[in-house]
Amino acid sequence: MNALLQVNEQNFETEVMMSELPVFVEFGATWCGPCKTIEPELKAFAGEMQGRIKVAQVDVDKSPTIAQALQVRSVPTFILFQGGRPVDGRQGAIRKAEMLAVVERFLPRAEGALKAKEVAALLQQSKIVLVDTRAPEVWQRSRLPGAVNFPLETLEARLSELLTLPSHAVLYCRTGADSKTMAEKLTQTGVPTAYLEGGVLGWETEGFRLERP
Repeated sequence: MNALLQVNEQNFETEVMMSELPVFVEFGATWCGPCKTIEPELKAFAGEMQGRIKVAQVDVDKSPTIAQALQVRSVPTFILFQGGRPVDGRQGAIRKAEMLAVVERFLPRAEGALKAKEVAALLQQSKIVLVDTRAPEVWQRSRLPGAVNFPLETLEARLSELLTLPSHAVLYCRTGADSKTMAEKLTQTGVPTAYLEGGVLGWETEGFRLERP
């Protein structure tokens, strides 16, 4: 099944304006060379985003009213819709990485995901305990404030310790990828677990400091 939707003036309201998910729309034309060039990446992007956002195409020659209403003056033009209104966009041919950059902040949040600013606020209120899932020698060199060390490979065997921490555990790793996978796994087994989006790298990118004993 092709995940890339074909949208026109008959179904634009239903597929885009009334969509519960964000909708990333490429406005193009059959005569547009750059549109043809990026179409394989757009199709791949649509497949990867299934269930998270919709990805659609509008042919401006077949749907001139829509193009005129949205002031689409060149093709390809990309517009992201959320809640029925345009919230971001790009003009010209873009690659899949830039498509993701446009939609990323509008993607539905994963269960248990916490941003660095949210973690910092919860830490200040003593509502969480940070759990560093990296190797002990890495944790000893630098860590987030007050973090305890539960190396990833030992974490499932130490669930009783995790559950007896004085506050809710929030897992983190270097990039956030490993701790996200582990948090999802624990949540599926009946132990709801949060994690820090972006890990240590995301924490530092937001301007927060590490403890260096």
